[in-house]
Amino acid sequence: MKTNWNYPTSLWVGEDRIKDLSEACKNLKISSPLFVTDKDLINLEMTKNIIFEFKKKLSTLAIFSNFSGNPIGENVEEGVLEFKKNKCDGVIAFGGGSGLDVGKAIAFMSGQSRPIWDFEDIGDYWKRANEKDIAPIIAIPTTAGTGSETGRASAIINKKVGVKKIIFHPKFLPSIVILDPVLTVDLSPRLTAATGMDALAHNLEAFCAPGFHPMADGIAIEGMKLIKKSLLVAVKNGKDLNARADLLAAASMGSTAFQKGLGAIHSLSHPVNAQFNIHHGLSNAIFMPYVLTFNKSLIEKRIESICDYLNLDKNFESFLNWILNLRKELNIPHKLSDVVEENKINLDQLSKMALEDPSTSTNPKKMTLDDMKILYQHSISGKLFL
Repeated sequence: MKTNWNYPTSLWVGEDRIKDLSEACKNLKISSPLFVTDKDLINLEMTKNIIFEFKKKLSTLAIFSNFSGNPIGENVEEGVLEFKKNKCDGVIAFGGGSGLDVGKAIAFMSGQSRPIWDFEDIGDYWKRANEKDIAPIIAIPTTAGTGSETGRASAIINKKVGVKKIIFHPKFLPSIVILDPVLTVDLSPRLTAATGMDALAHNLEAFCAPGFHPMADGIAIEGMKLIKKSLLVAVKNGKDLNARADLLAAASMGSTAFQKGLGAIHSLSHPVNAQFNIHHGLSNAIFMPYVLTFNKSLIEKRIESICDYLNLDKNFESFLNWILNLRKELNIPHKLSDVVEENKINLDQLSKMALEDPSTSTNPKKMTLDDMKILYQHSISGKLFL
C-alpha cells in the first residue's frame, strides 16, 4: 500500500480573532488584498465594521462581492479582473462556502492562462497549473459547514453544461485561516442547521470512505462528536460561543478528513445544487439516510465502531435513528420532493450527473447509473433501503 497524507494550514482560533486580520496579511506579505465575499454579506454591519477597522491598519483594500450562493465560473472570471485591475497581491476570502470557494478560485486563477475548467478534479489535471503566480489566501468562514477554509478545492458551477465542477489544486489551501465564533452568532437557525448537517456529511462520508487513512478517520469521528454535542445547542441559542466554536472546528475537520474521500451523499447533492439552486447542506441532509441505508452492508461495522464514542447504542439502527431524529429536530425535510417540485426532476439527467461526480469513486459501494436513479427515486418517495 502506498498513499499520501496531507494536513491543513495554520488556523488562528478564538473569539475576536478577526482583529488579527491585518497581522495575517503582514505575515503573508500581502499589502494590497482583494476582499471577496457575497452580495448578502457585504451589506451586513458586521462585514462593514470589519472592513472599516481593517482599513485603519492597511489602507489599500479592493472588494469583490458580485455573486451569490452556488457560484458560477463567470463570477470567478469577474473577480480575477478586479484582482488584476487593482494590482492585488493576495485574497481575503470571507463568508460561507460560496465566498470561500470564489475567493480561493480567484487567487488561483489570477496566475493562470488556461480556463478554470482545465483544472477540474480529474486525474492530474492540477499539474497543468502555473504554480508560481498563485496568490496567497486568508480564509475567514462565517458559517460552520463547508470547511472550504481547509480544503484544496472549490465547487464552481459550469453554467454552459449546468454541472457543479470541483476545481482542485494543492495551493487552493489557504495559508492562514481565522476561526472566530463571534462571526457566526447571527447565522439563522435554518442556516445553522443546514451548514451543520453539511459538516456532518463531510465527516461521516470521510469516515465511511474505503482506504487506509487513520488520521482522517480520527479527525472525522471527533468532528461528528462535536456536531452531536453542539449543533442543536447552536440552533436553539445562536449566541452560545462554545457551541459555535465546536461547529467551526467540526467544519474545518470535515474538510480536512474528506481528503480520504466522500460518497454518494455528495454525488446526489451536486446535481441538485446546480439544477435547482438548493442549499448544499440542506440537500446533503436530505440524502444522508438514503445513502446510509443503501451502503449499509459495507459500512455497518464502521458505523458500529463509532457508536460508543458518540454515546449511542452499538448498532447501525441506533446511528440511523440519531440521524433521522436530528433532522426532525432541525426541521430538515425528509424528501427531495419537499424542496423540488417532482414534475421538474429529470431522473435520467440527474442520475448521469451524479454517477460522473468525483465523489462517486469513493462511495463504499460501487455505483451504477441504475443505483443513482433508485437513490433519487427513494429520496422522492421517502422510502429508506430497509
